[in-house]
Amino acid sequence: MIELYCRHHLKENTMPEEYQHLAEYACRHLDHCRYGEKKSACKDCPTHCYAPKEREQIRKVMRWVGPRMIFYSPIDAIRHIFNK
Repeated sequence: MIELYCRHHLKENTMPEEYQHLAEYACRHLDHCRYGEKKSACKDCPTHCYAPKEREQIRKVMRWVGPRMIFYSPIDAIRHIFNK
């Protein structure tokens, strides 16, 4: 999702360093999540593990990418809707 944001919203062919850091940060936190595979969306999680700066960045990305996911990755968008 971060890559889509960079490519289509920021018009960048490669992810800027700031967003590369955000992607690594998100993956690291998802890998170590105490709720594992049964985890809900981060915004609905009872334990917010993201630092405020990263949380605001990922919120910004998700606000832009979320409505557009049906066009870029329809299967993932449908899975996301049913996993809520």
